[in-house]
Amino acid sequence: MVNVTFVTVDGSRVSAQAEPGSRLLEVGQNAGMPLEGTCEGQMACSTCHVIVSPDWFDKLPPASTEEEDMLDLAAGVGRTSRLSCQIEVTEALDGLAVRIPGVVRDMQIG
Repeated sequence: MVNVTFVTVDGSRVSAQAEPGSRLLEVGQNAGMPLEGTCEGQMACSTCHVIVSPDWFDKLPPASTEEEDMLDLAAGVGRTSRLSCQIEVTEALDGLAVRIPGVVRDMQIG
């Protein structure tokens, strides 16, 4: 199992365990995080936006052009923002920490 920490809007830390190969979106949803994932991981929305701890950001594979385009539509984007549906949990990410942004905006949804 891989340990992941989610930091909520109010600063609370929520620990979760994930099976290698699972998507961070699913891990967060199972831990009760407000990651909507409206498009169910098809990269057609930005409702699963998270901010990855700077210590972990460079350990992730780079974001695709499509992911970068969707992040342009997300609120509160920072340098280490990613879509959680695009992060596959691996053993190398044991201890990963991500923050849930305070604002969620999805420009793709009418």
